Amino acid sequence: MSNDVIIEAWNTVLFDKFSRFKHLLIDGLSSHSEEALKRHKHSPGHKVLDIGCGFGDSTIRIAKSLGADGFAVGVDCASNFIRECELEAAKVNADNAKFLVADVEADDMGGPYDEAFARFGTMFFNMPGAAMRNIRLSLKPGGKFTQIVWRKREDNPWLYEAEVCVKSIVPVISHEDTDAVHCGPGPFSMSGPDMVSEMLRVTGWNRISFERFDSDICIGRNLEEAIEFAMSLGPAGEIIRLAEEEGERLKPQVVIALKEVFGKYQREDGGIWTPSSTWFVTAYNPD
Repeated sequence: MSNDVIIEAWNTVLFDKFSRFKHLLIDGLSSHSEEALKRHKHSPGHKVLDIGCGFGDSTIRIAKSLGADGFAVGVDCASNFIRECELEAAKVNADNAKFLVADVEADDMGGPYDEAFARFGTMFFNMPGAAMRNIRLSLKPGGKFTQIVWRKREDNPWLYEAEVCVKSIVPVISHEDTDAVHCGPGPFSMSGPDMVSEMLRVTGWNRISFERFDSDICIGRNLEEAIEFAMSLGPAGEIIRLAEEEGERLKPQVVIALKEVFGKYQREDGGIWTPSSTWFVTAYNPD
């Protein structure tokens, strides 16, 4: 299965949308990565692979924690994201943060590494089993892999309630029925611990564990921004985009409906904060 369509999506329409909401994607969702990196510290002097690094903020943070003798390598399939990573690393003098354009499912990622980390990147793999195997082969024996993935839809209303709302208004077009580029499987493809643990086991990992973490997250500094965020990214945004002209025509109805969905999460300062829930999944490459 070719990843060309997915890579094109991340290099074009999704890159543009992620750039528009960069402040929310980095700061608004940061409680999950902050907690994961606090619980699973990387050892100074280690070599760490950051998978699906996006804008590179996690790679730079990890690199700084490793000291002068360690380094972090951020990898992403989209060259536009890697370009932004390199600019940011140069701006903050993160000399031990490096970046690589690569398809994690198939390409050489320059190991062996002591550890690997992924924040909300593994859910979009077209062939996740191939990716899990390739990540393991990039680690030294005994190397640890920590990934953050979204738990079930119902515990992430910022995505799920918006999706249900939009589905009630906009016709749903599947990826198979359109030539439009798309993001891949989607944010909840790794939400089931039984499925994920079995996939990790059959691709050679051991000592697999799951830790649940719940946190309120900011999805908009005001109601209008939260609605724009939902209509641009996530399952709701994909439904609107794939519906093309019909999705655009129905946007005014969607805005009215989403005001009711997100209004109940508005705080006194105007910000929209909703519950969210993730798994911190850890696994080891056998010694």
